[in-house]
Amino acid sequence: MNTIRYDFRSDTVTRPSAAMRTAMVEAEVGDDVFGDDPTVSQLEQRMAAMLGKDAALFVPSGTQSNLLALMSHCGRGDEYIAGQNAHCYRWEAGGAAVLGSIQPQPIAHQPDGTLALSDIEAAIKVDDSHFATTRVIALENTHGGQILPVAYMAAVAELARRHGLGLHLDGARAFNASVALGMDIKDFTADFDTVSICLSKGLGAPVGSVLVGRADLIETARRNRKMLGGGMRQSGILAAAGLYALEHNVARLADDHRRAKRLAEGLAAFDQLKVTEPHTNIIFLNCEAELGERFNTFLAERGIGTTGRYGRQRWVTHLDVDDEAIEGALTDVAEFFR
Repeated sequence: MNTIRYDFRSDTVTRPSAAMRTAMVEAEVGDDVFGDDPTVSQLEQRMAAMLGKDAALFVPSGTQSNLLALMSHCGRGDEYIAGQNAHCYRWEAGGAAVLGSIQPQPIAHQPDGTLALSDIEAAIKVDDSHFATTRVIALENTHGGQILPVAYMAAVAELARRHGLGLHLDGARAFNASVALGMDIKDFTADFDTVSICLSKGLGAPVGSVLVGRADLIETARRNRKMLGGGMRQSGILAAAGLYALEHNVARLADDHRRAKRLAEGLAAFDQLKVTEPHTNIIFLNCEAELGERFNTFLAERGIGTTGRYGRQRWVTHLDVDDEAIEGALTDVAEFFR
């Protein structure tokens, strides 16, 4: 494997800073399965307060956080509605179906990442023994780096309330959206019964997500976390990284967005590349498939990490990508197209 000089594969590749590592070393710990790790409790209380929710639960991963949310809203044989490309449907190994016995009802996305309100409403099952019972609608914001409009989320929330359904937000990068909009995270997530927040993406912690929401749903999730093997003992060491991230790495997400815009503008200068304008820190580009394979090989040889194939690439900016990395990568890309 070639050494990666500039790593744009994902914001999950971030490494804890020296100050974050110090916070982890110095964390006060207990046994969180017994409920007496003070640093975990502090993280959960801090996140619940930031989002204006009743309670929160620290878990190992975003995948588990989404699964616990769906299992809290749904029983065996119930159904959740989500986008065809939603992470909780497409990218989490079918966990809701396999482990929760919950049926997914996927819906096609509109070009802006939303789900048409009419499509959602049409997918809600009536009270009929032939059908799985719809219990919750799951949105994802950001979706592929796109910010779903706040007014749209409010409209989905009104639809959910009208049908007596729960509303979950896969907010793995919700802080990216709120920072880009200049909006308090509490207001951004106000309409949701449960919200999953990832600490190990743009916020820069090495491990962990937090599920936040209504007290009864979080209590159910806590029990299911134990059943799924997600109970961690002296996990205050990890929670300390999350607390550090919330204190120091939220506002700086704007730097990632600025750099993504600069990177997108630089890539779009080459006519062979069709580049989406980033809302936050994720850029997609498309090109002819054969060119794309040669481009992928060239980037890998130059130590530039991206993901994608068949002429489609994803580039992600994060706290381990500075201005020098942006300009260095663009210099190499220019050499390829020369």
